[in-house]
Amino acid sequence: MVDSARDRITKFFQKNVANRVMRRLPFQTLLETTGRKSGLPRTTPLGGRRTGDEFWFVSEFGDRSQYIRNIMADPHVRLRLKGRWHRGTAVLLPDDDARARMRELPQYNNVGVRTFGTNLLTVRVDLID
Repeated sequence: MVDSARDRITKFFQKNVANRVMRRLPFQTLLETTGRKSGLPRTTPLGGRRTGDEFWFVSEFGDRSQYIRNIMADPHVRLRLKGRWHRGTAVLLPDDDARARMRELPQYNNVGVRTFGTNLLTVRVDLID
C-alpha cells in the first residue's frame, strides 16, 4: 500500500521534529526496538497505558510504521515508563478493535492517532521486569 501525501508529511514531521523533541523529555514513554536492518536500538516516543504487567498502545500507521516492522523482525523491546526502563515482548494484535482500544487509553495521545492514523494497529507489550 502506498502512503498518501498526508501520511508522508505526518511521518516527516514526526521523525524530524516531534520525535526528536519528545525523546528528550525525561518522563516521555519511549519504545526501544532493534533495527531490523542495522541491528541498532531505535527509540520511538509513544503514548498508551500500563495495566498490570502489560502496556497497551495503538500504532497510527500499523505495519507501515518502521517500529512495527522492527517488532515484526524481533519482538523483544524495551519500554521507558515514568523514567524507568522495562524489558518486554511486543505482541501485534491486528484482530483487536483499535478504535475501541483507544477509548481505554489516555486521550491526549489518541488525538494524534485519531487525526493522522490511517492503518490503526493495537500493540500489547508483555513486560518482563
